[in-house]
Amino acid sequence: MSAKRRTARASEPAGAALTRRALIQAGAGALAALAWPGWSSRGAALPVDVTQLLEKSGFVYVSPLRRDGGESRCHGEVWYGWLDGGVVLITAKSSWKARALGRGLARARIWVGDHGRVGGMLGRDAFREAPSFEASARRERDAALLDRLMALYRKKYLDEIGSWEGKMRSGFQSGERVLIRYAPA
Repeated sequence: MSAKRRTARASEPAGAALTRRALIQAGAGALAALAWPGWSSRGAALPVDVTQLLEKSGFVYVSPLRRDGGESRCHGEVWYGWLDGGVVLITAKSSWKARALGRGLARARIWVGDHGRVGGMLGRDAFREAPSFEASARRERDAALLDRLMALYRKKYLDEIGSWEGKMRSGFQSGERVLIRYAPA
């Protein structure tokens, strides 16, 4: 190694230099981390059957996790899109999912599948038998991501989206609705 290169490397903060060898040894996860800093490898940690279910299921059940790692009592089924290796949804800013994220509770547990409504007089918890995973949540402000989500919603929720898309879009613009991405942890 040349003296110039040794000097340059010595002045870099520890861990700043990513060599080709380091990337090859680290594998695809390192490349994904570079493309999406601070996030997991965009769903690579999920089993294939869970990923396939995420691609076709109509609902997920999301529960923000408290600081101690316990689940919150919020377990509603929600519309979502499986986009770029993450669960993306839009929700009212007053929902527990949005408020929890605003309070710094950026971890959640997600169950995949359609298991009916949660709670009520019957106290249905059938969703707990579904495949699940932990995720890191992040608020998104990208209108292009919302456009992609709405395009997916128009395919997945054909009968219902007509009465909801306008409200979702105007709510996103006004700040009354929040776009959230959950990346598998």
